[in-house]
Amino acid sequence: MEVSESPPRRALLAALVATSVVVPVAGAARPSAVPAPAPAALAPLRAATPAALAGRYAASREDMRAAELIAAGHGDRWRAAMLRAMADPARTFLSFDGRDGGRATEVFGDLSLAERIAVVVPGADTDLDRYGLLRGGAMRLRQELGDRSAVIAWLGYRTPSTVSFQALTPGRADEAAPALRRFVRELRAVRPAARISLVCHSYGSVVCGRAAPGLEVADIILCASAGTGAGTAARLRTRATVWAGRASGDWIAGVPHARLRLPFATVGFGADPVSPEFGARVFAAGDGGHSDYLRPGVALANIARIISGRAPSSA
Repeated sequence: MEVSESPPRRALLAALVATSVVVPVAGAARPSAVPAPAPAALAPLRAATPAALAGRYAASREDMRAAELIAAGHGDRWRAAMLRAMADPARTFLSFDGRDGGRATEVFGDLSLAERIAVVVPGADTDLDRYGLLRGGAMRLRQELGDRSAVIAWLGYRTPSTVSFQALTPGRADEAAPALRRFVRELRAVRPAARISLVCHSYGSVVCGRAAPGLEVADIILCASAGTGAGTAARLRTRATVWAGRASGDWIAGVPHARLRLPFATVGFGADPVSPEFGARVFAAGDGGHSDYLRPGVALANIARIISGRAPSSA
């Protein structure tokens, strides 16, 4: 349902209803005020050779070490310890920025050999202090995909807090979309023959929806999505196959599928991506909860099948 001209009371009521669904499932966000230095300027990645990737990974590692020193000096032992772990030479980051909650792009698998590449775009409340959930999901997806694959955890934007007005509006997605487009173009340039798919979780599906027009990817996979901001999959203006899945235990099903234009913002994300009216290809996602799509089970198996160019199973 899309409502362009609603009385203020009706618009406010819809926003409050949406918030009342979201609030019980998440605690307040931890402040992300730990200082960090500006990262070194990076030239676009022009090749995905082992040598070129090693140089990029080393540069990101230096940025993490610099951020760790400042976090330790600020007295934030949690952040400092986490940054120390991220800077482990066994881990591989294409980029890192510790400021304003943090940005990071971590690669799982050998990007120089990957024939299938999945970019995981996370939703609300994802930052450096809560990076573990994104990382764990990306690692499990890489394991499910097997050899000749790479999974990239793309924390490339300032995510909203689940309990916030920003989580009900496309503002943060509008900020993120250009960065996601640039990143996918860079991937396409260095791995032109690879099959690239986006795995978009929760608010990340709004980011993917905003970035979708003209994006050269094979699949856009929407998980736990309250909507994309588009009324139909066709309105995403993409040649990619648009998929949507929702687990039976996911609270996001209770969020109203409305889009209300207010004088100061647009609230809500419109059509339900798993509805027939939206027009996505719906895949079985099991009975897990909102954060379980990349845990072992039906959803993970089907997402891996889609990324591999195979049809998902029906159960």
